[in-house]
Amino acid sequence: MLKVDDTPFIRIENVTKSFGDVVAVDDISLEIRKNELFCLLGGSGCGKTTLLRMLAGFETPTSGRIFIDGVDMSTTPAHARPTNMMFQSYALFPHMSVAKNIAYGLLRDGVAKSEVNDRVAQMLKLVQLGDFGKRKPAQLSGGQRQRVALARALIKRPKVLLLDEPLGALDKKLREQTQFELVNIQESLGITFIVVTHDQEEAMTLSSRIGVMNKGQIAQVGTPRQVYEAPQTRFVADFIGSINVLETMVVGIDGPHMFLQSQMAPETLKVPLVEGLGLTDNCWYAVRPEKLSIGTTSDASDMNIEGVVEDIAYLGGQSIYHVKLTDGQIIKVAQSNRTRRDRPAITWEDKVFLGIDAGDGVVLQR
Repeated sequence: MLKVDDTPFIRIENVTKSFGDVVAVDDISLEIRKNELFCLLGGSGCGKTTLLRMLAGFETPTSGRIFIDGVDMSTTPAHARPTNMMFQSYALFPHMSVAKNIAYGLLRDGVAKSEVNDRVAQMLKLVQLGDFGKRKPAQLSGGQRQRVALARALIKRPKVLLLDEPLGALDKKLREQTQFELVNIQESLGITFIVVTHDQEEAMTLSSRIGVMNKGQIAQVGTPRQVYEAPQTRFVADFIGSINVLETMVVGIDGPHMFLQSQMAPETLKVPLVEGLGLTDNCWYAVRPEKLSIGTTSDASDMNIEGVVEDIAYLGGQSIYHVKLTDGQIIKVAQSNRTRRDRPAITWEDKVFLGIDAGDGVVLQR
């Protein structure tokens, strides 16, 4: 795995971008490391593409500064930045061969033809298209066109490669395969990649760190494991994967721990004390579906919640149970299907108990 330099390579300082009365990016500060594959993740309209375009130089910040490798690039035009951008549409020239598409930027810069040919050959080998140089884009599959666009963006050897939804046009199976190819290429080149995506699974697969965006701001930055296992807000918890959120109250405090009570269960959960929460304060306890146990009787879990199975989705490797609690809330439970022949012990309309262990969830205040 590529070693990431902890020194900030890209520094975004209090950057805001407004379009008239609309604030697309709202006072963002962010540091991205050298050799990192960093993902900006968020839904439509959250500001992630606008932030990427400011890094590329296609948009100028309304306020704030952007540094790349220690140099203030806030007002530097796109062509003078050590960056290159791969667009979602790929934007390949249909009348040019694959080799000429890849070489286009070097030829415009006046690089010697012999060097161009050598570097094109290197790029074709890197993206596993060594025998496709003479073909036209129309003769390629979607995944192959994606790799041509990547090679064209990389051939000028930028310090930073910016990728806007690079896999969005691919079908699910090809997208999953290409994700690993993209990671391998980034690791072999040692170039800082910044990827914009709305697909949380893609961000989790690709990135060393993720910046989750919401309403023009960074909601949380962390490794895939951090944002999944320890979301800091309800928005991040809901956006990254599936999660169940129980309303709870702090009913006791014991040194570094506190006790949470849910109306749905007689037991309390003993969890680490959260700064800012005191006795009788309300909060949420969030737990992922795969962390819950499900059975027809209560078990030795820290908390057992009673409900009735409303729906079951069989997904091959796992089954998803939708369990309705007595207050009407629906809780999702994911269980692995470890054997082929056993019939499920739980079916529709069954009364069940959901087991929760305190350490498997996270306490949220907002």
